[in-house]
Amino acid sequence: MNDTQNHKIMQVTEQTLIVGIDVAKEKHYACMVNDRGIVLKKPFPVFQSRQGFDFLQAEIQNAMKEFGKTDVLVGAEPTGHYGLNLRQFLHEQHIPFVAVQTLHVKRSKELDDNIQTKNDKKDAIVIAKLVKDGRYSYPRHLKDHEADIRVGSTLRNSLVKERTALQNKLIRWTDVYFPEFRKVFGSFGKMALAVLTYTPFPADFEGKSLDDLRSLYRQSDGLRSVQMAKVKKLIPLLSHTIGASEGQRIARLEIQSLVSRFRQVERELAELEDALMAIIRPTDEYEILNSVPGISDSTIIDLLSEVGSFTHYKHPRQLEKLAGLMLRESSSGKHTGQKRLSKRGRRRLRSVLYRVTLPLVQHNPAFRQLHLYYTTRLENPLKKKESMVVLCRKLLHVLFGMCKHRRAFDPQRMIQDIPALAQG
Repeated sequence: MNDTQNHKIMQVTEQTLIVGIDVAKEKHYACMVNDRGIVLKKPFPVFQSRQGFDFLQAEIQNAMKEFGKTDVLVGAEPTGHYGLNLRQFLHEQHIPFVAVQTLHVKRSKELDDNIQTKNDKKDAIVIAKLVKDGRYSYPRHLKDHEADIRVGSTLRNSLVKERTALQNKLIRWTDVYFPEFRKVFGSFGKMALAVLTYTPFPADFEGKSLDDLRSLYRQSDGLRSVQMAKVKKLIPLLSHTIGASEGQRIARLEIQSLVSRFRQVERELAELEDALMAIIRPTDEYEILNSVPGISDSTIIDLLSEVGSFTHYKHPRQLEKLAGLMLRESSSGKHTGQKRLSKRGRRRLRSVLYRVTLPLVQHNPAFRQLHLYYTTRLENPLKKKESMVVLCRKLLHVLFGMCKHRRAFDPQRMIQDIPALAQG
């Protein structure tokens, strides 16, 4: 058992009232136990309302008086957005809140009665006893610009997914009705959208000169200048089109709807990017993270939305655990299992780290040098993907050190812990 675990256990004393809450959409269940796990108050409902939260606070105060407790510790599972209102209420009332892993609750529910039964009342008791044993973590309450960045990054991720879905629908639509379009236009830029808006079918080009088409496309939203080079390449292909001709009346409405929504999403993304950049540019961490060659503004937004602030952490291993980059193995006796990633953490943070490490290896000489060393060293050379995971962890360590000591990126300092590279 590590020092952190011991510290958590020591937070629970004879004077501590432990409250376990099973969070649900409309009705939570709370249970109160003491430092030995003895149930002081059986599970009772707490409704998702101001009256319900006030009732919970009153019950906590009454229990503290009745059982002679001076401290309180409330624990719950991180069940998505259902518990955010409750967490905010507890934060405003200065009531300590901790999080218990859902997997721990699932695997501990049979310890008391040896029955696989699962219900809200039982889960509340299990959560309270896990808190008593120090099996919890301290979730941070995001506020001010950190909360704005988290909400904005989530919204941007949703808009990017929607834009990708719209692109796929546009590709399917052109494959069916206008297959020659994709041979000329590789992406859905402003000129491509103008063509789909005013001439969505090959038959729409019949009887129109280049000047006629140019006049049509000039009416397109957001198109400053009409570039006809690709249109000239497209027109010769239309004489042998294989596009479908049935159902074009409704298909025209469909393409107009897709193009209109695609443009709207593009505008919303641009406005959101501007708003997020206005929030993070004044921060000290932005200037520090921006000094790393290969890390873009959008990546900085994603990192800060997941981490909050690197200065909130005492050691980079906490960041590794947050991202699920800790190693695990299954060994017994003479058998030594293969080490793998735990993947117990924020999946999106892990994805962001991997996506940013790819361009870093390509465009940042220091990371490229490290990647080459890990994959070609004589002893225990790593596979390329294994090296990328190691570099993700290295990146977390580097960013943590930069923000903690308020230093810009130094490639030589980054590789100094590897003698073979430091000497070279």
